[in-house]
Amino acid sequence: MARDGTVARAETDDGDQAVITVEGVEKRYGNTVALAGVSLSVEHGEVYGLIGPNGAGKTTLVRAVTGTTTPDAGVVRILETAPTAVDRNRVAVLPQNFAPPARLTAAELLEYYAGLYDDPRDSRGVLADVGLTDAADTWYEHLSGGQQRRVCVGAALVNDPEVLVVDEPTTGIDPAGRRTVWGLLEALAAGGTTILLTTHDMAEAERLADRVGLLAGGELVASGPPARLVAEHGGSNRLVVSLDGDDTEPTAVDTLETAGYAVSTGRGSVTVADVAPTDIGDVVAHLESVAVDYAGLEWTQPGLEDVYLALASDVERDHRRLATQQSRSLEELADGGRPEDRGDGGGGGGDEVVTGSNSTDRHDGGDRPQ
Repeated sequence: MARDGTVARAETDDGDQAVITVEGVEKRYGNTVALAGVSLSVEHGEVYGLIGPNGAGKTTLVRAVTGTTTPDAGVVRILETAPTAVDRNRVAVLPQNFAPPARLTAAELLEYYAGLYDDPRDSRGVLADVGLTDAADTWYEHLSGGQQRRVCVGAALVNDPEVLVVDEPTTGIDPAGRRTVWGLLEALAAGGTTILLTTHDMAEAERLADRVGLLAGGELVASGPPARLVAEHGGSNRLVVSLDGDDTEPTAVDTLETAGYAVSTGRGSVTVADVAPTDIGDVVAHLESVAVDYAGLEWTQPGLEDVYLALASDVERDHRRLATQQSRSLEELADGGRPEDRGDGGGGGGDEVVTGSNSTDRHDGGDRPQ
């Protein structure tokens, strides 16, 4: 499979069909646009991560891929067939909200779900894979939240799927359990399983995903390997200098800007952009040369979270601007059509601006975009 960040396509480089293909998919709920022409593909053995804010359309896209919702337009194919016609022995789905019978033990639950398939894995082996051997005989309702989620992950693996679709796989799982699930997903991908996952955990996306797609406002605004997205959209390295006293901030800023650094200020700190690790000593020397005391230094590299914040904020800002423009246009049409209500004899309204909301509605729960 490709690891070079080639844009989503219907076929792989060797001519084979992609395992998951999404082409121009649209979905609306009333006035809310959940998906606005999304296209992507996932290759054999690839882990593709979907990130984005709540209401971006991630869960709606997962539902379209798994056949639990029907797009208004566009085409979805999984294993070269429609999602509703695919052999369920070859696919597994772990939804965001999954509540199995509470008064079955962890072992009984996996045995039950294994019984739904023609050739399942040994349920005890799956239980061991998700790190719950010691909790095998504990009722589901008595497991911790993280253990319950691991049982759900196990239930999605009992059929040894060729394609695994997981919506927020590690929600509520403690750090140790999260790493167990990560290792399990990595092993599955190494064995050839194709994985489509959604997550709000940027560390999870960076570790697991060969490629990441950022959904915002129902649009796929960026897609590619995490490292490439960070290089293109994440910004520069930063050195945050916590100052020992606010009165030294003007001196620190003037000194560093004179030295050629790009500087911004925060509460009791200055942030110096585009600082290589080897330049930290130079920054410190400039501050010490003018007797600016500091309480701490923190150097950070940009990551996927910076990409997320930058691109998602841009999209949301554009949508708010469009909603305001649409609202103004509607007001002008309404005023123009009812001159008797204006009392001004002309075509303009007052100074009040009403911000529209139809194009930025967000719904959680039920069959709504998430």
